[in-house]
Amino acid sequence: MTPKPRRTAAAALLALVALSGCGSAATVANPAAHPAPGLVVLDESADRTRITVAPGTTVRTELHNTYWSPATSTDPGLLAPAGQPTTAAAPSCRPGSGCGTVTTAFTARTAGSARLTAHRTSCGEARPCPPGQQDYTVDVDIAAR
Repeated sequence: MTPKPRRTAAAALLALVALSGCGSAATVANPAAHPAPGLVVLDESADRTRITVAPGTTVRTELHNTYWSPATSTDPGLLAPAGQPTTAAAPSCRPGSGCGTVTTAFTARTAGSARLTAHRTSCGEARPCPPGQQDYTVDVDIAAR
């Protein structure tokens, strides 16, 4: 009888599930894959990219570490904030690790270009971010219909 390996495997699986929300890298959103009509969701994989949307589109940033500042638009007349930013900690988060998301939504109003930016200085408890991981930028072109 060897129930111990089964418990060990189960414990390892639970640890993996608990840690899965704690990383700073994310695989949730691809700007080309629209989860709903009129909605584009951007995460860390969209950093330093350019996307094109139509007027009326909601562009939502979901940054997977609570040390990120909420994203801001360089031109709120073109890419306007849609509601208040939200921060949600992951339920299994260790204190100081920043597990969770910072979500900000914007509405594309009229044709033009704006940039979404966010910043962080910490990538975890007492761990400064390297220069390439401190800033988040996405250029958004709003194309007339």
